[in-house]
Amino acid sequence: MSRKHRHFKGAEVSCCVKYVLFGFNIVFWLLGAAFLGIGLWAWAEKGVLSNLSSITDLGGFDPVWLFIVVGGVMFILGFAGCIGALRENTLLLKFFSVFLGLIFFLELTAGILAFVFKDWIKDQLNFFINNNVKAYRDDIDLQNLIDFAQEYWSCCGAHGPDDWNMNIYFNCTDRNPSRERCGVPFSCCIKDPAEDVINTQCGYDVRQHVELDRQKFIYTKGCVGQFEKWLQDNLIIVAGVFVGIALLQIFGICLAQNLVSDIRAVKANW
Repeated sequence: MSRKHRHFKGAEVSCCVKYVLFGFNIVFWLLGAAFLGIGLWAWAEKGVLSNLSSITDLGGFDPVWLFIVVGGVMFILGFAGCIGALRENTLLLKFFSVFLGLIFFLELTAGILAFVFKDWIKDQLNFFINNNVKAYRDDIDLQNLIDFAQEYWSCCGAHGPDDWNMNIYFNCTDRNPSRERCGVPFSCCIKDPAEDVINTQCGYDVRQHVELDRQKFIYTKGCVGQFEKWLQDNLIIVAGVFVGIALLQIFGICLAQNLVSDIRAVKANW
């Protein structure tokens, strides 16, 4: 009798693993719900939910997609992990660990390919930025994202201010009736520390000046080069963030697999 009792005790489901996994996932579930809610709210504000065909109208990248996709994935994973741990459901736990493992594998593959095909990635980045420069005025979220990037990295355009010729509002052609003709967005301007209010017209007509005169008013370096420089300067921090995310994913997979093993061991004694 005592031998059976010891065997049964050895096959118990670990409460520590169970509730750590539950707590680990409920945070991601709530964050996923928040991201998803923000994304859907942003789409509702732009009228996308009432006219779904407008999703394809934007020529550039809609930042709301990032919230929708990341929020959706986090919500599904968090739900599977929470309910799987709480109800000791091996099917949901397996789904959680396999899905998380797949994401980890895709991230690892993307990292290796990005290192091997650096030049191709750089060309795609140029293409991506140029497309978004063209669509700058088409979506307020995209506009805010580009302005943030240009201000943060002290840059203008993909390779320089003349990239804004690709935008119908900023190009220098004689047929352009826009007041922003031959200009750049205000986020390209070198900020005056004494100014408390942003001068949104600071980039008007600035590309009509020669290169040396431009440097007094706007950033003349491209965002691709500035982004590469930022990566090199912050390589340890960036690598640390990716390693931290990878360790969290491995931790989650290990917890889920450990819990599945405990549940199977208990069921084997029934």
